[in-house]
Amino acid sequence: MSKIVPLSEAIRRYVNNGDTIYAAGFTHLIPFAAGHEMIRQGCRDLVLARATPDLIYDQMVAAGCARKVIFSYMGNPGVGSLRFVRAETEAGKLEWEEYSHFGMISRLQAGATGLPFMPMNPTAAGDLERANSHYRTVTDPYSGREVVVVPALNPDVAIVHVQRADAEGNAHIWGIIGEQKEAAFAASRVILTAEEIVSEEIIRSDPNRTLIPGFIVDAVCHVPYCAHPSYTQGFYDRDNAFYLEWDEISKTPQGVQSYLDEWVFGVKDRVEYWEKLGPAVHERLKVGIRPSAVVNYGRY
Repeated sequence: MSKIVPLSEAIRRYVNNGDTIYAAGFTHLIPFAAGHEMIRQGCRDLVLARATPDLIYDQMVAAGCARKVIFSYMGNPGVGSLRFVRAETEAGKLEWEEYSHFGMISRLQAGATGLPFMPMNPTAAGDLERANSHYRTVTDPYSGREVVVVPALNPDVAIVHVQRADAEGNAHIWGIIGEQKEAAFAASRVILTAEEIVSEEIIRSDPNRTLIPGFIVDAVCHVPYCAHPSYTQGFYDRDNAFYLEWDEISKTPQGVQSYLDEWVFGVKDRVEYWEKLGPAVHERLKVGIRPSAVVNYGRY
């Protein structure tokens, strides 16, 4: 059964005010288009969870969508702070909860497997453990030593961007693999955005690349260029210039509001957004062809 719906409908149907949202993707495949749609629809009081918040959450916090962020490492990658998230946090206007990368992923692993918590080896992050009361210790029943544990994270909604998916939500991911699978299995509802919608036969032709199975997906949205200004391996490059530009834009509330007015509220959807970027940006972000070697899965 086809689960294909427009992104605007998926956000309207599956994202509620007050929900915990996990926008997955590490370095690439960051679902910026979904973040923009939540801003456009005026979502409020969201808890934004993400291992590396990136600009997507800076923009959503600036737009008034969030009451809390749950994260491990927060910044404009390679540039500096997420200015708006930092300012709102320091002003006491935004709740926050910080983990190490391994702590954050351990929380998702617990959520994905239906466990109440996940044990970890000590992280050498003593200050972090003292600052975050969700870090606890339990006694290992086998050795008697203490181990660190973190609670399960079960988002209301996981948003996962992929290179290609079929109409039922079975999806291929390649390149850098992040926490997409764990976030999707941990969440109550899953919105999948895809660069391409392909036939079931294409997905079945390479089963080892199917990280997201359709049975956990609620909505499939065809959203080319969803990840800009991050990148999608094999489709378009990272827009490094924009990451630098955002550092300037986010220095003032007026700069951020101007950006949102023009690039979020001023366009109807991702198609208009990409067209507005213009041919020069399209050309700059083009990637070459570098196919993987053919794999023989045997006889039919």
